[in-house]
Amino acid sequence: MIRCGKRPLLFLHTPTDYWHAAPPLPDELHGHVDVRTFGETQDLLHACQAEIDSTARLAHIGAESASNESFGEVNPIGLVNYLHFHRACKNTYELAAMRQASLVGAAGHLAAESAFRAGGTEFEVHMAFLGASQQVETELPYGNIVAFNEHAAVLHYQFQDRVNHGSANSLLIDAGGNYRGYASDITRTYAGSGDAHANFAELVLQMEKHQSQLIASVRPGLTFADLHVRMHRQLGDLLADANLVHCSGDAAFESGLTETFCPHGLGHLLGLQVHDVGGHLADERGGEAPPPANYPTLRFTRAIEVDQVFTIEPGLYFIPSLLKELRASQAPVNWTLVDSLTGYGGIRIEDNIRVLADGVENLTRDSFADLLDV
Repeated sequence: MIRCGKRPLLFLHTPTDYWHAAPPLPDELHGHVDVRTFGETQDLLHACQAEIDSTARLAHIGAESASNESFGEVNPIGLVNYLHFHRACKNTYELAAMRQASLVGAAGHLAAESAFRAGGTEFEVHMAFLGASQQVETELPYGNIVAFNEHAAVLHYQFQDRVNHGSANSLLIDAGGNYRGYASDITRTYAGSGDAHANFAELVLQMEKHQSQLIASVRPGLTFADLHVRMHRQLGDLLADANLVHCSGDAAFESGLTETFCPHGLGHLLGLQVHDVGGHLADERGGEAPPPANYPTLRFTRAIEVDQVFTIEPGLYFIPSLLKELRASQAPVNWTLVDSLTGYGGIRIEDNIRVLADGVENLTRDSFADLLDV
C-alpha cells in the first residue's frame, strides 16, 4: 500500500505451515517498507480494509474467490488493460533487478559453453548452467532448452540426453536467470570444434551480425511488427549470401521462403513473466495491435517506447517437416548445402534490450562483458 508521506506498507501472508518454509523477506526492504505479517488470509484482508478510505474505489487483481468480494470488482478489464500496457516500461528498481537476472543467466551460459566444449552431454550442460547460475530448476524463469545437433530444430526442445549420440555438431542453449521475480531470457548457439564444422560456424557468425543490425535499428516510434518484417528481409539477404537459396534476398523474402527458415517471432516483452503481457495492446484502454496475418505467432506488435525491455532473437533453422513442404514446392533452395546442415538443427541468438531515447542498453551483452572482465 502506497501512503503519502509515509513508507509503503506491505501486508504479507505468512501462514503457519509445517509442509513448507515461508520465504524470507529480501534484506533490501528493511528500513524502506513497513511490513505486517498475518497467518490467516481473512485477518490480512480485514487489516487492509482498516487502512482504506471508505470513499475509495476498490478492485482486486488476482484469482476470484469469495474472500475478496469486499475489495470491489475482481480484475476489472479497464484497470487490467492499463496495468498490462504500462508495465512494459520498466522503472529504476525493475531495471536493476533485470540487470541482476541477466548476470545470473550469463554466468550459467558461460559454464554451459565450457561443459559443451569439454564433451559434456545435454544433461551435463544443463547441470553446469544450474550450478554456475546458482539456481535450482524450480527457480528458473522457464525450463532450460539444451539442444545438441538436430534437437535444435525443435524450438522448445524439452529433454536432456544423458549420453552423447555421435559427434557434437552444435549446441543451442536457451536459458535464463531469475532475480526478485524478474526474468532474463538468453539464447546462444555454438558450433562444434574442428574444420568439419566450419560452414556452420560461419553461419553462426553471420547470424550474430544479423542480430546486431536488428538491435542497432531499434528506436522509439518504430513498431515491433515493423522490426519483425525487417528481420525477415535481412534473413533473405543472409540466405542468398550464404548460398542457401538460388535467388536474391528480396525474392526469398517476397516469396515467403524466409518463413520456413524462421517460423517464430523476433521477440517478446520481458519482465515479471518471460513472455510478458501487453504485447498486443495498442494503448492503455485495451485497443488491439494484432500480429500480421502471415506472422501469427508474433507476441509483440505495438510501438516501441523508451524503457521497454524485450528480446531480440532471430533464428535460422533446418526443420525437417517444414523443409519437406518446401522441397515439394520446387522452391529455389540449394538442397545440397541445406541437407548438409540439417544435422546442426539451427541457430538462435537472443539478447534482452532496454530501449533508450537514442539507442539501447543491451542487458545481455553487458552482463557477459562484466563477467568476462572479472
